[in-house]
Amino acid sequence: MGYYTGKKILIIGGTGTIGNGLVNELIKQDPAVIRIFSRDEYKQFIMEKEFNNNKLFRFLIGDVRDYERVERAMSEIDVVFNLAAMKHVPSCEYNPTEAIKTNVEGMENVIKSATYNNVECVVFTSSDKAINPTNTYGATKLLAEKLVQSANFSKGTARTRFVAVRFGNVMGSRGSVIPLFKKQIQEANCITLTDPDMTRFMMTLSQAVQLIMTAGEKAYGGEAFVLKMPVIKLKDLAEVIIEERCKELSFDYKHVDIKTIGLRPGERTFEELMTKEESESAYDMGDMYAVMPSVYASDIKEFYKTYKKAEVGSYNSSHTIVITKENAREMLKYEQLI
Repeated sequence: MGYYTGKKILIIGGTGTIGNGLVNELIKQDPAVIRIFSRDEYKQFIMEKEFNNNKLFRFLIGDVRDYERVERAMSEIDVVFNLAAMKHVPSCEYNPTEAIKTNVEGMENVIKSATYNNVECVVFTSSDKAINPTNTYGATKLLAEKLVQSANFSKGTARTRFVAVRFGNVMGSRGSVIPLFKKQIQEANCITLTDPDMTRFMMTLSQAVQLIMTAGEKAYGGEAFVLKMPVIKLKDLAEVIIEERCKELSFDYKHVDIKTIGLRPGERTFEELMTKEESESAYDMGDMYAVMPSVYASDIKEFYKTYKKAEVGSYNSSHTIVITKENAREMLKYEQLI
């Protein structure tokens, strides 16, 4: 038995890597129903077959941009996870209005639908790129976070708790560099790096899923949860993947070139998960931080008074000690990514 036992759950954008990981954990708690909402009918078909046509699931075709469809999908639901987003940084740079429609207006549709249906909790998945954003993707995620925080204080009589979680790079997820590097090694004997000194916060799929589920269960409403996670240098990650992939393919790893191609549109060499200003009112929960909203925070602070305050400072990948290459190798092997 757990918080999600007997709950009716809606996962928007539920056919991706994180959606699949979340479903695998949720079914262990025996929820009443899990509705998978997405635009991709083929991925829904594959997912349905993977779960052997389990009657626990309902597969709904729809777009988070469509308010009426989202509202119908949310009828009688207890918990909503919004994983839907345009995530590819260059795509968002070249198509900013489309990023706004999905990442901002889509979140607004989720909020309005949840309030209308008196949903118990909404969990929004944000990103480290939302902090001091330098690109369209980050800016849309930042604005969506603000909408989520504000929703807690403009929901009227609805019971809904709205909460955000901030992700780093989820290792092995669709669009991550690990599958790309593997493919490049096999097909071209060369991998492309934007910048060898680039640093990134890395989290495993299981950590990402646990963060989402913990947020839904424990949140007061209005806060953003940030997992404490290691920082990896991109060059170290590339070298580990080259060495391990070449063992599998019986290649000499010394023959695989690393080509530096420079930053892509909207990209930067480091990421942040919490600003110095946010850290001044954040709480340390052991393996994660709870970041307080900038407005209407007095009741939430009372809720967290038993936790110690976070150490003040920017949670920045360029200021954090980078894990060793061997530690990176161990992480990847543990997650069966190499």
